[in-house]
Amino acid sequence: MIKTNSNTIKLVIFDWDGTISDSVARIVSAMQSAAAELNMTVPTYLEVKEIIGLGLTEAVFRLFPQATREQVFQLQTSYSQHYRAEDSAPCPFFPGVTETLHQLKAEGYQLAVATGKSRAGLDRVLLSLGMENFFHNSRCADETLSKPHPLMLEELLAEFDLPAEAAVMIGDTEFDMEMAVNAGMPRIAVSYGAHHADRLHAFEPLACVDLFSEIKSSLY
Repeated sequence: MIKTNSNTIKLVIFDWDGTISDSVARIVSAMQSAAAELNMTVPTYLEVKEIIGLGLTEAVFRLFPQATREQVFQLQTSYSQHYRAEDSAPCPFFPGVTETLHQLKAEGYQLAVATGKSRAGLDRVLLSLGMENFFHNSRCADETLSKPHPLMLEELLAEFDLPAEAAVMIGDTEFDMEMAVNAGMPRIAVSYGAHHADRLHAFEPLACVDLFSEIKSSLY
């Protein structure tokens, strides 16, 4: 296990869907609606949960391995339309998110987001929440490489001019944990998101927390 403490961690990087935002059900609904609209086999709730965290292209290819490139494009387009239609109001945050984020920021941590969402999707939700200037930086799957490739973390580290050991990645999926491992970065898992905690423990996180508010104590 990587050892760390609050004196070495300067940058806290969060996944969004399933970590900060309770959006799993909305993602599943939009993907199932897209498949139904295109007369393709509708994936189950659990099948869609498996791909949350990946970029949209990678997620569709994994869910529909027999799909042609044209079908993948159609699925992406339909999914985005259905998601936006359901996204008139932002998904609620998990308990303790707002308070913990403000506490971390007040204590001087740099805060960033590394997400499988599109840039347009993340910007839309941040704007609707009045948080467009809250995080110090962010990376989205459509402007870099999808998780679990470490590029989005490497780009954030470069922008903050920090080594990997001065940051921590927080997420709810194997993709988040594997991305952090690939970047040589400490990581904290949350147990309440898309992937079961047993799967996350395999990546030796500093902690696997049941509540978002427990992240703060896990940095010490």
